[in-house]
Amino acid sequence: MSGIDSVAKSFVDYYYSTFDTNRAALISLYKEESMLTFEGQQFKGTASINEKLTSLPFQKVVHNVNTLDAQPGSPSSSSLIVTATGHLTVDDSPNPLMFCQTFHLVSEGNSFWVYNDIFRLNCA
Repeated sequence: MSGIDSVAKSFVDYYYSTFDTNRAALISLYKEESMLTFEGQQFKGTASINEKLTSLPFQKVVHNVNTLDAQPGSPSSSSLIVTATGHLTVDDSPNPLMFCQTFHLVSEGNSFWVYNDIFRLNCA
């Protein structure tokens, strides 16, 4: 596994584990200049993103990632583009929902923060 793939996998594992257990804790991954596009709606800055993530209308969610792809994000800065696809189950529903999520991660010190985050459900 390449360095980029290893970072991407570690990030995605942490992100979805945290999303599934304590969505409010995800805000530490975002900054004021971050943007989330969730099902076509845009949210900019930590307060707006946190409000969206913590107000989603379900109590329980479990993400299962099927594919994960990563590439360098920019030749002028240390960043990654990460796309994850899979399915998620909300509130013990028998019908999982397919999703696709793309992150633009920017390096800062020994960690990364989310500059852009685009999430879509994929309805067949």
